[in-house]
Amino acid sequence: MSERTVSQAIDFRRSIRVYDPAKKLDTTIVRKCLEQAVLAPNSSNMQLWEFYHVTSKSVIEDLVPLCFGQKAAKTAQQMVIVTVRKDLWKSRAKANLDHIQTLYPSKPKAEQSNREKMAKNYYGRLIPLIYNDLLAVFRYVSMLVMGLFRPIYREVRAKDMRVVAHKSAALAAQTFMLSMAAEGYDTCPMEGTDTWKVKKVLGLPMGAEINMIISCGIRKPEGLYGDRFRIPFEEVYKEI
Repeated sequence: MSERTVSQAIDFRRSIRVYDPAKKLDTTIVRKCLEQAVLAPNSSNMQLWEFYHVTSKSVIEDLVPLCFGQKAAKTAQQMVIVTVRKDLWKSRAKANLDHIQTLYPSKPKAEQSNREKMAKNYYGRLIPLIYNDLLAVFRYVSMLVMGLFRPIYREVRAKDMRVVAHKSAALAAQTFMLSMAAEGYDTCPMEGTDTWKVKKVLGLPMGAEINMIISCGIRKPEGLYGDRFRIPFEEVYKEI
């Protein structure tokens, strides 16, 4: 099957609740879709995510009751678990800084371009200030004061940065599902899950969080629960 266009993939993608056990997924294609997922836009290019591609039938069986026995889990050929790793911010900031160092040959600070200085300061100074939870109260109060005099970024509390990390992971999850749709593969993002116990199955540390559990397979006709319904576009579209 040839790959679909973006518009075709968006139209094809539906949340499928029942997959055909006779139709198998090619693991390499699912992996390719995950490779495309990591190209998704994300805040400050911090890439605070990990993707667990579950192909083991025994692990899927362990996950089914943690997804409350949903048919989308019971009949899944494979699963992808998108995790948020805000706890890895130091290593991800260093990776970005190391990359910047490769772009700009070492030179005295006076000879560095404004762009080079800005990039190095961003990952070397600003990111640690933003992501260090111990500084959350200081950040918040500082932004409140500065916001009295000029527009300022205000979502700087620890819980705000957690939301930022989850938004980035969700963008990657959607990119993955559209990539799967382009290949003719189906997915279902499952909201009803016991994320604490899923973390235990995966052996994740305390600082990791589950963003989304996505079942994967090829649809059966009964796996599509009716025609697509959306609120009329005119009600949600506001041109200003």
